[in-house]
Amino acid sequence: MEFGGLIVLVVVVLLVLIIAVKSVMVVPQAQSAVIERLGKFRSVAEPGLTFLVPFLDRVRAKIDLREQVVSFPPQPVITQDNLTVSIDTVVYFQVTDSRSAVYEISNYIVAVEQLTTTTLRNVVGAMSLEETLTSRDAINTQLRGVLDQETGRWGIRVARVELKAIDPPPSIQDSMEKQMRADREKRAMILNAEGARESAIKTAEGEKQAAILAAEGQKQAAILAAEADRQSSILRAQGERASRYLQAQGQAKAIEKIFAAVKRGKPTPELLAYQYLQTLPQMAQGDANKVWVVPSEFGKSLEGFARMLGAPGDDGVFRYEPPKEEPPTSVPEEEEESVKAWFDTSTTPEVAEAVRAAEAVARKEVPSPTLGNQITPPDQPS
Repeated sequence: MEFGGLIVLVVVVLLVLIIAVKSVMVVPQAQSAVIERLGKFRSVAEPGLTFLVPFLDRVRAKIDLREQVVSFPPQPVITQDNLTVSIDTVVYFQVTDSRSAVYEISNYIVAVEQLTTTTLRNVVGAMSLEETLTSRDAINTQLRGVLDQETGRWGIRVARVELKAIDPPPSIQDSMEKQMRADREKRAMILNAEGARESAIKTAEGEKQAAILAAEGQKQAAILAAEADRQSSILRAQGERASRYLQAQGQAKAIEKIFAAVKRGKPTPELLAYQYLQTLPQMAQGDANKVWVVPSEFGKSLEGFARMLGAPGDDGVFRYEPPKEEPPTSVPEEEEESVKAWFDTSTTPEVAEAVRAAEAVARKEVPSPTLGNQITPPDQPS
């Protein structure tokens, strides 16, 4: 009797434990549970502690509410130009309605995969291979729009669709590589031609500027040379003019001195005849003078010249009496003011500076940077 009561107690305890386990359920965070009662939808359990009616309620499915990433295997897709490419896709989606995800579609992951494949073929089929390779963003946008619209009734939100890889056929890859190499070579040739063109232009511009500068330099050199020749000619002419003027003045002074000395000497006819006879050999030095004849009346001519210009002395000899010398009223070189400018070097500062530098070097006052090795001071042997 006691053994039978113990068995009943154990059965009751087990039943209570089973009922307790069946009536309590813990839903993890970021998940939800679809609960059915007697095969009919009752509610969606949120994360946390949930109580169930034992033997009446059951969990139909637990749904992950986090954003899920599904990578689908490569799918062959035919482009508009009848080329088959292999495309890998990645879909990012999230379940927003657990009831729809369970009751509206049998397997939403397979449904998303198939929908992605068909939509991808529709989108890529309207593009050429080149557009497919260069329009990934446009393909992603179209895929996401179609998938998000179609999967909304399944309680799924497509967040993003990415094309992981687009692989054309091997033959097309070889052709594309050849085309890319040709394009690169073409761009390289164009860049080289552009570089050569720019270099030629720069070189021509440089030669042009050099020619212009050289012409300007030659022009300035010719102008300076002509100016120097002109100044040199002017200075030489001025120097010759001043030299002739000074020579004329010297000759005039010499004649005046000689004439004054002759007048002061009071020459007699005999002295004049003697001077004449001394001059005859000098006059006969010419090649064309062979014979000289002294006229017989020469003495009488000198006597008449002395009587006309002289006066008889105590001894009865006629001697020349010079007139009284009158001081000159003016100096010849002071009669014209323009003559002074002939001997003035201050009008040409360069010449005056060169003269002063030469004088300073001669006086050993300063060393000459240009004439120091060419001019030797007077007191040192050259």
